[in-house]
Amino acid sequence: MQVFWFIPTHGDSRYLGTAEGAREVNHDYLKQVAQATDSLGYEGVLIPTGRSCEDPWVIASSLLPVTRNLKFLVAVRPGLHQPSLAARMAATFDRLSGGRLLINLVTGGDQAELEGDGVFLDHGQRYEQSAEFIRIWREVLARSHAGQSFDYEGKHLSVKGAKLLYPPVQVPHPPVYFGGSSAAAHELAAEQVEAYLTWGEPPAEVAKKVADVRVRAAKHGRTVRFGIRLHVIVRETDDQAWKAAEELISRLDDDTVVRAQSAFARMDSEGQRRMAALHGSGKKRTRADLEISPNLWAGVGLVRGGAGTALVGDAKTVAARIEEYADLGLDTFVLSGYPHLEEAYRFAELVFPLLPRKLQEKLPGRIPGGPFGEVVANSYVPRVSQS
Repeated sequence: MQVFWFIPTHGDSRYLGTAEGAREVNHDYLKQVAQATDSLGYEGVLIPTGRSCEDPWVIASSLLPVTRNLKFLVAVRPGLHQPSLAARMAATFDRLSGGRLLINLVTGGDQAELEGDGVFLDHGQRYEQSAEFIRIWREVLARSHAGQSFDYEGKHLSVKGAKLLYPPVQVPHPPVYFGGSSAAAHELAAEQVEAYLTWGEPPAEVAKKVADVRVRAAKHGRTVRFGIRLHVIVRETDDQAWKAAEELISRLDDDTVVRAQSAFARMDSEGQRRMAALHGSGKKRTRADLEISPNLWAGVGLVRGGAGTALVGDAKTVAARIEEYADLGLDTFVLSGYPHLEEAYRFAELVFPLLPRKLQEKLPGRIPGGPFGEVVANSYVPRVSQS
C-alpha cells in the first residue's frame, strides 16, 4: 500500500468557500507541507494542475531540494505540452531527483478553461489526443536508454526522429497515473498507463471501475495498478470527526454553492458529473444526505471541483474503510485534508499505525532515533502507548 498526500497549490483553508481561516499560497507554506509529508513517511504528493493552481512543474522543482524521499506526482497536459518536450522535462526531473518523479496524465474536463489555454477539441477528441501523446512520451523515454529515436504519425500528433539524449533514472520511464470515468478513459488506462486512479465513489461503484479497466487491460496483455483520490477527516472519536466535517462547510452560503455547481455542470467530465450526482448537485446539505456510503461524505464536492468526497471517522473506522478499498484491488491512496499541514500530521499519527506493517516501518518512532515527544520532568523519555 502506498499513501500519498496533496500540495494545495490552489489555496488552503479551515473552511470551504470562504476567505475566513484561509492561507496564502506561497513557497514557505508549500515547503512546510512537503517537508512534513516527507518526514512523516508519506510515499509522495500529488500536485494539482489547472488555471486555479500554480504551475505543478515549477512547484515540484522548487520542492525537490528541500525534501529527501518524497515522490512527486506531476501533471502532463496533452494539448498544452508537446510530448517530446514533456519527455525531456520528465527525464531531467527524474535524474535530478534520483528517480522521484511520477506522471499524472490529465486530459481535462473544463471546456472553458481548455479553450482559454488554446485547446478546442471535444471530449472524444481529447482522449484520442491524450492516447497519442502518452504513446509518444513513453516511447521517447523508453528508447532513450538505448539511444534510439522514434517516429510517429497520428491523427492529432506526429513526431519524426524524436530523441532524448539524457534518459530518466527509472526504466523504461517514470510510472504514469491517470484517472477518468468514461469508456474512453478506461480504454486509455487499460492500454497505456501503470496506475488508474478513481475519485472517491462508494466501494461498489469503485469495484465496477476496477473490474472494467482490468478486463480491458487483459485484452491488451497488460495489468494495471489501482488507486483512489480521497479527502480524510479523522479524529480521536467519530463524533469529533463528524463535527469537524460540519465545521468545514459551516461558512458556506447558498449562493456560493449554486455558483460552484453551475460551473461544474458546464464541464464535460464524466467523473465530475458522477461527483455532482453524489450530493444532488449541491441540493443535499445535511449529514444524512451527504453521507453517501458508510463514513464516505460528499460535502467537499459542494464547492470543490474534482475529488469531492472524504472519509470521516475515528482512526480505526477510517483505517477499516481504507482496507475495504484495498480489498477491491486498490494499493495507492492519494489523500488530503483541510488545512493540509495539520491534517497531514493528524492522519499520520492516528491512522498510519493501523495500516500495513510496511508503512509503519517508515513512521517516526518505529526506527532508531529520537527521543520522540517532549521529555518528561527533565528526565524521562515518553513511553509509546500500548493501547
